[in-house]
Amino acid sequence: MTAQFPEPSPRPVPTEALRASHNDREAVVEQLRDAAAEGRIDFDELDARLERALTAKTHGELALLTADLPPTHSSSAAAESLSPLVLKGGISGASRGPGRWEVPGHVVAHGGVGGVSLDFTRVECRLAEVVVEAYGETSGVTVVIPDGWGVDTGGIDPGFGGLTDRTTPDRLPGTPLIRLTGSGGIGGVVVRHPSKRERRKLGTS
Repeated sequence: MTAQFPEPSPRPVPTEALRASHNDREAVVEQLRDAAAEGRIDFDELDARLERALTAKTHGELALLTADLPPTHSSSAAAESLSPLVLKGGISGASRGPGRWEVPGHVVAHGGVGGVSLDFTRVECRLAEVVVEAYGETSGVTVVIPDGWGVDTGGIDPGFGGLTDRTTPDRLPGTPLIRLTGSGGIGGVVVRHPSKRERRKLGTS
């Protein structure tokens, strides 16, 4: 008998429906054990959640297990202790991502003449929020965040170039908040989810 697989969907797959990896499950197991050690959950509940974590198939199933827990102190403290990441567009432009990179609690992006691209789609970030200080200057700053992440644009001055927010408001429990500050300058600041072409590269469409 030939195994039947679902037909590929032409529509983007929500982040919560993406398949979880071994590393994803192990990260949640570590967070649950830390929570039990801190007295946030009892050991009976820990056992129940660990069993569900180890058999979870999707990001959404894992997110439900830690939705009522803060990020682990070890991971968040380590990230917050990192020096701010400073990107300067200069003449040729600058970018970080879409590969995996270590996310600090504070990122500063100066668009310059070449522009800056900041892509969070492949990172594993345990911080509750990341401050992105964006200055569009001449050629602008583009920030790309995964589906399910949240963004707060209240701290940014649109300037002449303006602020373009193409994100959706449906933030998932346990995901980071990108807090945008700075100014649009002439080039403007754009924050969005991945495009169709980027989703194809990510394997989510």
